[in-house]
Amino acid sequence: MTTTRMTSLAGLSRATYYRFDPEEFPAVQDVELRDAIQRIALRHPAYGRPRITAELKRQDWEVNHKRVGRILREDNLLCIRKKKFLSTTDSKHGFRVYPNLTRKLVPTHRNQLWVADITYIRLAEEFIYLAVVLDAYSRLVIGWSLDRTLEAKLAVGALQMAIDKRGTPAGLIHHSDRGVQYACGDYTKLLGDHKIQISMSAKGNPYDNAKAESFMKTLKHEEVYRVEYRDMADARRGIHHFLERTYNRNRLHSALGYKPPAEFDSLPAAEKVPA
Repeated sequence: MTTTRMTSLAGLSRATYYRFDPEEFPAVQDVELRDAIQRIALRHPAYGRPRITAELKRQDWEVNHKRVGRILREDNLLCIRKKKFLSTTDSKHGFRVYPNLTRKLVPTHRNQLWVADITYIRLAEEFIYLAVVLDAYSRLVIGWSLDRTLEAKLAVGALQMAIDKRGTPAGLIHHSDRGVQYACGDYTKLLGDHKIQISMSAKGNPYDNAKAESFMKTLKHEEVYRVEYRDMADARRGIHHFLERTYNRNRLHSALGYKPPAEFDSLPAAEKVPA
């Protein structure tokens, strides 16, 4: 078929045909994809290329990570760099320190291992503190407590929420650092009353509680560092939304096959992937 015949059927002039640059066509195709990427990046500002690619595939886009990375660079949507994480652990106390029961433990189901940690959140005129309890298998936040004090009631509140939500099946292990909040009588008594085995990190080894500390970094980088809370009530609203909605139900987790914790936690065992 001649050029004249093709342009006539297409309703184009010969001049338009010869001016067409095939290199520009992919850019036209990128418009809808770019819009989808921008919506994901705005909803999850700390997502990088792997998570955005995974979310696009969950939305039935056929796209590879190189194309996503190109658009992220062009639109300056690459996630922010992380800030240094600080610890709130005070292990200089006279309470009993328990051995680490988790060194060779790889959780294979929910309610097998819970991990706990505490971090600080800076407001305009004060510091407040957040304690969380995660199910180590699904990384689901199952208990949390926000307060102005680092006293035992902070950690106890998060643990009590976890117990109320999940119960305490036989064989459950609770792992934390050696901080006074976790070693004190109020906390260990609550664990003991529910026959939960107590495990603590070895001295000077932060990797023993890596899943809890990794979660705290995610919280800081994806929520706390991005928001200026006006006061305690504002912080509580923001933290609640991030923990219960954004993190538990929407944020894709690379160790869970790019599924949100709540979705992974509820899947039949045959559909899950190794942690």
